[in-house]
Amino acid sequence: MAINNESVFNNLGRYSLLGLASVVALAALSALAVTGGARKVLVISWVAFAAMGLGAWLGARAAETSPHRLVWGYGLASGAMVTSAAMFLVPQAMGLGTAAGTPRLGGIGIAAGIVAGYGTHTVGHRLTHIDTGLDTTTAAITAHALSAGLIIGLVYASMPELGLLLGLAIVSHKGPAGYAAARRLVRNDRAATALLLPAAGVGLTAIPSALLPVPATPAVNAVVFGFAAGIFLHVAMDFLPNCEAGSEIDEVCSLHEHSHDLLDELRTHAVGSTIVGAAAVVVAYFAVAA
Repeated sequence: MAINNESVFNNLGRYSLLGLASVVALAALSALAVTGGARKVLVISWVAFAAMGLGAWLGARAAETSPHRLVWGYGLASGAMVTSAAMFLVPQAMGLGTAAGTPRLGGIGIAAGIVAGYGTHTVGHRLTHIDTGLDTTTAAITAHALSAGLIIGLVYASMPELGLLLGLAIVSHKGPAGYAAARRLVRNDRAATALLLPAAGVGLTAIPSALLPVPATPAVNAVVFGFAAGIFLHVAMDFLPNCEAGSEIDEVCSLHEHSHDLLDELRTHAVGSTIVGAAAVVVAYFAVAA
């Protein structure tokens, strides 16, 4: 298919301006985070930005995408995220708003969050096929970053005593995601600077949602926090390495010889990386607790 050079040039300029505007907006929101006392969310937002930015920079300059790096990046992140949710979020949600003879409202919120996460992810994917001026890769990863930021803001607004470890586990997949997205953009003759928008996306929604007033009613708090925990669990499971035919990892493997054998090998790496990511959170928790 022939490439329209003028169209590509115009698209690159628009993406770069949009990415720059998102960074400026994040800087402005950062000032509000400092004055509003949302310093943990501020740190997480900029760590997410730096991680995705570095991943995109490396991906744009890489001669070849390594499927092993991709699997280990996603596996470590998803294992850490699932474990963090099970250790920190779910117990907190289940303990809120609970009295004798009343239902576990946090559990209702968790169930609603998982269902809503699946629904928005599935239906939202259709939006990437609408001509919004963004390519599908950037649109999808931007939507994911904005929703993840909303989750982070809700979690820290509801339970401000949570440590940075949980938040860092949430954004730990940003580097691998930025790397993979940049490689795809470069292969399609797109500018990797478009990824400045999703890189800043976590902070663009996390900081405002963290500064919103938290409901004073324990029952409402339980549902809200459970809902955030449920969406987070969906996000964590969505990043479990998928080594099936037609997946992103399969697309990367197709660039190599003996791709079928490589995909089989990567399934073992996917399981191993997920276990290591989960174990790292447990070890870090007991190290801090000691």
